[in-house]
Amino acid sequence: MLTHEITERWLTYFQKQGHTVVPSASLVSTQPGSMFTIAGMVPFIPYFLGQEQAPWPRATSVQKCIRTLDIDEVGKTARHGTFFQMAGNFSFGDYFKEKAIPMAWELLTSSTDNGGYGLDPERLWVTIYEGDDEAHDLWCNTVGLPEERIQRMPKEENYWDTGQPGPAGPDSEIFYDRGPRYGRDGGPAVDDDRYIEIWNLVFMQYQRGEGSGKDYEILGELPRKNIDTGMGVERMAMLLQGVENFYETDQVRPVLDAAAKLSGKTYHGAEKAEDPGYDDDVRMRVVADHIRSSLMLIADGVTPGNEGRGYILRRLLRRAIRAMRLLGVTEPCLDVLLPASRDAMGEMFPVVREDFERISRIAYAEEKAFLKTIESGTSRLDDAVAVAKTQGGAVTGAEAFALHDTYGFPIDLTLEMAAEAGVAVDETAFRSLMNEQRERARKDAQAKKGAHADLSVLRALQEQRDSIFTGYTEPSTATTVRALLVDGATVPAASQGDEVEVILDATPFYAEAGGQAADSGTITGHGFVLTVADVQQPVKGLSVHRATVTSGEVAAGTEAVASIDVRRRRDAEMAHTGTHIVHAALHDVLGPEAVQRGSFNKEGYLRFDFAWGEGMSDAQKQEVEGLANTVIRDDHEVITREMPLAEAKALGAMSLFGEKYGDQVRVVELNGPWSRELCGGTHVGDTAQIGSLSLISEGSVGSGNRRVEALVGLNSFEHLAAERTLVNQLTDMLKVQHSTDLPTRIHETLEKLRSAEKELAALRREKLTAQAGSLLDSVQDLGSLQVLTHDLGEISGADDLRALALDLRGRLTERPAVVAVTGVSNGRPLVLVATTDAARAAGAKAGAMVRVAAGVLGGGGGGRDDLAQGGGQDATKTQAALQAIVDQLQSQTGGSPTGTGGGDA
Repeated sequence: MLTHEITERWLTYFQKQGHTVVPSASLVSTQPGSMFTIAGMVPFIPYFLGQEQAPWPRATSVQKCIRTLDIDEVGKTARHGTFFQMAGNFSFGDYFKEKAIPMAWELLTSSTDNGGYGLDPERLWVTIYEGDDEAHDLWCNTVGLPEERIQRMPKEENYWDTGQPGPAGPDSEIFYDRGPRYGRDGGPAVDDDRYIEIWNLVFMQYQRGEGSGKDYEILGELPRKNIDTGMGVERMAMLLQGVENFYETDQVRPVLDAAAKLSGKTYHGAEKAEDPGYDDDVRMRVVADHIRSSLMLIADGVTPGNEGRGYILRRLLRRAIRAMRLLGVTEPCLDVLLPASRDAMGEMFPVVREDFERISRIAYAEEKAFLKTIESGTSRLDDAVAVAKTQGGAVTGAEAFALHDTYGFPIDLTLEMAAEAGVAVDETAFRSLMNEQRERARKDAQAKKGAHADLSVLRALQEQRDSIFTGYTEPSTATTVRALLVDGATVPAASQGDEVEVILDATPFYAEAGGQAADSGTITGHGFVLTVADVQQPVKGLSVHRATVTSGEVAAGTEAVASIDVRRRRDAEMAHTGTHIVHAALHDVLGPEAVQRGSFNKEGYLRFDFAWGEGMSDAQKQEVEGLANTVIRDDHEVITREMPLAEAKALGAMSLFGEKYGDQVRVVELNGPWSRELCGGTHVGDTAQIGSLSLISEGSVGSGNRRVEALVGLNSFEHLAAERTLVNQLTDMLKVQHSTDLPTRIHETLEKLRSAEKELAALRREKLTAQAGSLLDSVQDLGSLQVLTHDLGEISGADDLRALALDLRGRLTERPAVVAVTGVSNGRPLVLVATTDAARAAGAKAGAMVRVAAGVLGGGGGGRDDLAQGGGQDATKTQAALQAIVDQLQSQTGGSPTGTGGGDA
């Protein structure tokens, strides 16, 4: 019986029993403190807790679930899975045990012809709470289950609660006996491998009090008793399909088979470490589980990221990709695995077919990014592991941090790969370095926002009252100087030349927030002028104006007029509204998953960061820019409204992830629902005021995130004018009649240059090859190793080093050999090391030697054990870098160099 047939029978049966069929809720949980829906009853929690009135007396569902606490255990046993489905029937004060137990029995044991699952009644066992005589009597007398197959269990095993005061009650679990070959006789109390749990019936009938674990007082019975049951769909599929575990069921096995086919491995079904093929079987199970889980998460709107749900999805995808690499598949493989999962899941979840273009785009982009990460960081980790093994220690926290910070290796990947190599990682030191980095970032942000560490004075002022912002409606405001501060302390007055922080009663100055730069302008009064350069809110609600007294003397309590730089504000408003337009245009062109990750806008300029896994094509950038300018041309009114947060969300207003909003929010809308966002910034009155928008760049700002930059208004015009001038200059220089002929002429010119460069490179290689023979006389003997070092002097690039080193290595075949060459290209020193197979067997690793040499040059580098390259800053130390390699090899071999020594160009 296929999985979709199992769920259809479930829903049909309970619908006939008067239950309302409730569709599965999203995997993304709405419950506070939960990232995912982890159980079938989660969507019904408000009804069970009495927070809301259930809209139906009884309901049934098949709920999608994700559990991620034991990701590391997935595949090692047949029990651990990430995504699963829970079939449930629920009663909200309607029926209780007297119906729940007989219905469960009927569905399980009725023949398939009569809509049941057709399980053999003789193979079913149940456990009940030891004090639940009512459930015992129903199983024994109503259902007719023999006494010996009803086992009473203690509170720790068969008593449900939420972990805090509230509903609680006994439960009854139904088990299926798989037979003697799976374990010993005696029921689930003795062996839960042989007797596998398939259904749990929870009887919520009591109110529990305070206490920890299962040590709490029962305060009394609930006024309305509830039923919550859950049957594991995958476990039932396992039994009805006659397979050993859920990995072999119809919705999971196709991905496992695809992984096996791609890798050329055979799946054995091994579940114990000592079984043949166990390691590869674990990897294939990891792939099957994680690909299915990722497919379903992306379908429900989750995208890879570095925090929360996004991080879990990223980890699942990357673990699957890495498992395939351990199976020997180093090429991209999700384009085979993901469609296999789509086809297996599509019958039950049509959305994975209908939305596969978006789902696959997100997954493939993550794979592409991760393969780059692995390529760049694995060699560095291998070296760190080798050092740890040599020294009998662990991979240092500094190495783990460098892998994270430089190569994008998440710490869990470093831990996993190091563990596979039999080496620990100093995770404590790594966490400490991460905390130091966060603290530096926090202090930098504090310096930007607060300018001083002690905010006590500002907090006291804010507690009296917030600053009144008038800048939405007026550029100049009559106000009072509430306070003046220098270095965080109040001062009574400030004179010409003093730098001071000014607190005003009311201000038209916009304090930097929501990505919009702060206003600048002046504060004037009787006998004084202050120039305002920046405005921040180090304490929420209190605007702090950073100003310089340019003439006269200002005192606290003085009346003043605060005036913003109107032209600068208007240009900033163009950029801020332009940011909203770009955001909406990206949604139209790329899809709704291109969500905002951050932004900054100031006069004439904007940048916008968004979630996206790959670079935008030229056509996509052109479409976004064209759509943005169409919206600007169409002169849409920009409408701002204040409303309750709940109302704004109901309207579909977009909010910035991670941003905290109050109960009352400001919604900025243009072109109706096309662009509707929560925003406290200032904006133009209508889109035509922006004039034009020019995208000037698009690029990566971290894994899974992209950034676009644009100019608006006069800045956009000046940019376009400059490009027109450049095109005219190129038209004249390349002697073409029309600018449309430029691409062809430039292509022809570049082809000629490439041809000339190839000829020059061939001549250089011939010269180097001729030189190589004479360099063999410079070989040094270092113990069992032959070592040849040479400084080429000025070179055209790293290819010169590579060609010479590979040529020399090819000539040194009689004994273990190391070739190290240096050169200087465009003022930058380069080093390259090549080793023979025999040298590597003797412990000479090219990557490790390059790092030593590059350190002398004031830089870094790395690569494979057989060939590695690095560079630095100090071109005068190429000989010293070569000597450092010789010294390292000497310390490894214990030999002294003999021979003619290294040569110079």
